Amino acid sequence: MGGVGKTTLVDHVYKAVKTNFSISAWITVSSSYQVGDLLKQIASELGIKVDATNANRNLVEVICSYLQGSEYFIVLDDVWHLDVWFKIRNAFPTEGTGRFVITTRIQEVALLATKICTIKLEPLERHYAWQLFCNEAFWNNGDKTCPKELKDLAQMFLDKCGGLPIAIACVGRLLSCRHLTYCQWESLYKELESQLSNNVILDVNIVLKVSLQDLPTDLKNCFLHCTIFPEDYLFGRKGVIRHWIAAGFIKKTSNRTLEEVAEGYLNELVNRSLLQVVKRNLCGRVRRFRMHDIIRVLALAKSEEESFCQVYNGLRPFSTENTRRLSVQSTNMEQLAPLLCATSLRSLHVFTNHLSTDSLEAFLKPFNLLSTLDLQGVRIGRLPKMVFNLFNLRFLGLRQTYIEHLPKEIGRLQNLEVLDACYTMLMVLPVEVATLWKLKYLYVVTLEPGAVEVPKGIGNLTDLLALQLIKANSEVLCQLGCLTKLRTFGITKVRSGHCADLCRAITKMVHLVHVTIYSVDRREVLQLESLCLPPTVSKVEIYAQLDQRILPQFISSSSKLINLTDLHLGWSKLYEDSFACILGLHGLVTLVLNMAYDGKELNFRATSLPKLKSLEIRDAPNLNRVTIEQGAMQNIVNLSLLDCELKDLPHGIEHLRTLEYLQLHDISEELARKLQLNEESKECDEDWMKISHVRQVEFR
Repeated sequence: MGGVGKTTLVDHVYKAVKTNFSISAWITVSSSYQVGDLLKQIASELGIKVDATNANRNLVEVICSYLQGSEYFIVLDDVWHLDVWFKIRNAFPTEGTGRFVITTRIQEVALLATKICTIKLEPLERHYAWQLFCNEAFWNNGDKTCPKELKDLAQMFLDKCGGLPIAIACVGRLLSCRHLTYCQWESLYKELESQLSNNVILDVNIVLKVSLQDLPTDLKNCFLHCTIFPEDYLFGRKGVIRHWIAAGFIKKTSNRTLEEVAEGYLNELVNRSLLQVVKRNLCGRVRRFRMHDIIRVLALAKSEEESFCQVYNGLRPFSTENTRRLSVQSTNMEQLAPLLCATSLRSLHVFTNHLSTDSLEAFLKPFNLLSTLDLQGVRIGRLPKMVFNLFNLRFLGLRQTYIEHLPKEIGRLQNLEVLDACYTMLMVLPVEVATLWKLKYLYVVTLEPGAVEVPKGIGNLTDLLALQLIKANSEVLCQLGCLTKLRTFGITKVRSGHCADLCRAITKMVHLVHVTIYSVDRREVLQLESLCLPPTVSKVEIYAQLDQRILPQFISSSSKLINLTDLHLGWSKLYEDSFACILGLHGLVTLVLNMAYDGKELNFRATSLPKLKSLEIRDAPNLNRVTIEQGAMQNIVNLSLLDCELKDLPHGIEHLRTLEYLQLHDISEELARKLQLNEESKECDEDWMKISHVRQVEFR
């Protein structure tokens, strides 16, 4: 049965026990899986770098070799076909201590496990159903209890849900958006009941239908937009927000930016249980999310009914008549071509890797009114000429393609707002890009070592909100100060002689939230004493040697940044005195020092870094002692000390009672040997007793 809570239950178990295994991975298996893609997904989740040239057989061997001799725990979630296991089982060593959990709604798949290892989830018992209902309907009330005057009506809602968690969650969250009055609740109950016949158990489809009717138009469009993406797609917050903005679903308000409004919409959809959070960042913001497969099936039906979007996967009859958005999820474009009669098509998203430039050219010809073209992951080295005739284009997605060159014709796309060319082969942008006056987001991070050169007219693009990751040069730096609306800015290949112009430009970017600066190499010393960041900044990444004379002054000035939560420093040549200044940044949640610390000791004073949740110190070859005073880092969750010569555990680590994950990699042989020898008798060893409260410890 779908929606009964299989994935939710296993997710809790996975998080609770994965720390007992040296390797763990969660794999979501789509109903239309391809063996090769599934093996790549498994390798990726295990942390294995996948070579594009690997054949499936070789990848099986790579995974098997990686797992050999290890204790591993793997979840295969939402398996639809019996043959999945038989096609991938050779990737797992026959001799070892591997453990698997498979979730499925197909009885034949469940029979892969022995009878005593099979759990069939039934609908929730009344007590637990009521508890879930109250948690969802009254999630924003402290005590999460139902008012007496609404209890009878609440029980009537619960009766209609038949113990199905997904129905209870949807109904509860729908009610949470209504006022706590009998009149409001009764109105919704009658609305739901009017969709039923013969008083049958409430169907999730009915809940969704009423939920969608309850959504404001723009919020509903944002939700239906998620149906464009493939089953089990792992959404990223930032990418989805860019799509919503480019599609025109987000309207700016007087005191909130477009991104803030869009993130509010995302949170609203999560709060209504229409989207599921997979991962939050350390500040609690949604980072990754999914759409439940049951919700997706129903949302797809609604999307097609309203001609919002059509999905082509080559598996069922298909028509593009009147549709405004098309999602291509099959490699058979030739089969699709005769079906195309959608003169109303405005948005095309391609989710198949194997597509030639020529076939894409022919495919695009009927669609000269496209406003969105997303080719993320398509393996093409150049764009079809037809693309540059799409005068209405607002979103051009080239992320993870093999595009090496953009022709001057890109200047025709005068309505373009988003150009996402992250992780392509581009090295230079043509001068015509500087004439795209409406551009708001320009991402040009490269796959190859190096950086993308932008044209000297970049200062003309005064509506830019994001510009990453451009190559520094004197002509461009003189114009960056014109980009006063930037919220995200990244620059690399910075030399000492660039610093004055760079600091002047950044000073004028009064809305910055995220800034990234990379020097030309780790030996280059940057004079950033005049760098004045606005109070809006929350994330700073600087990879460069900083002048030792002004380093304390530079770091101390950062203490005025009340919103700064995330600081990454690399190549910085920090020592004990300059590091002490960082301890005064009381708002930090994440601190990363990568090849940045050259001192021998680190001392965390009492009360320092009170909000810090994640600390990573990497490649500090001189560091041999860390001291943590009681009261320091009282909220720390993750602590990683990598490539350090620590001879002992951090002194005072027992004071970090909130610490859940401790990673000690490439430490001194002395400490590694001591921990390894005493691992079997943890209860008697002084070092292991100090970290007995830590859920997961990794050392090597």
